[in-house]
Amino acid sequence: MKGAYRDPIDHSRTTQPHAGESFVDTLWLPGLFLIALGVIGFAGIIAALAYNHHELLLMLGSVAAGLLIVGALLIMAEHSRVMRVERRWFAEHPDQAR
Repeated sequence: MKGAYRDPIDHSRTTQPHAGESFVDTLWLPGLFLIALGVIGFAGIIAALAYNHHELLLMLGSVAAGLLIVGALLIMAEHSRVMRVERRWFAEHPDQAR
């Protein structure tokens, strides 16, 4: 497999070509990083509740939810790109079984 950006799918070595997709394709990392920040933000919400800082809840909640949503959207967009690459590869190699 040459260049994970151009073709992150393992066509030849496995029967499950998307098994390690998030490890091979590094374009998932921004989405995973934003999701991690969103989870840390939700930990901040719990800390704000524990210390009775209710004025921070709305801000922390909206930032954490926004980070989670944007991270999930980035991962979905990258997975759809990978699926487009896979469809193009199968169009170029019609003799391969799906």
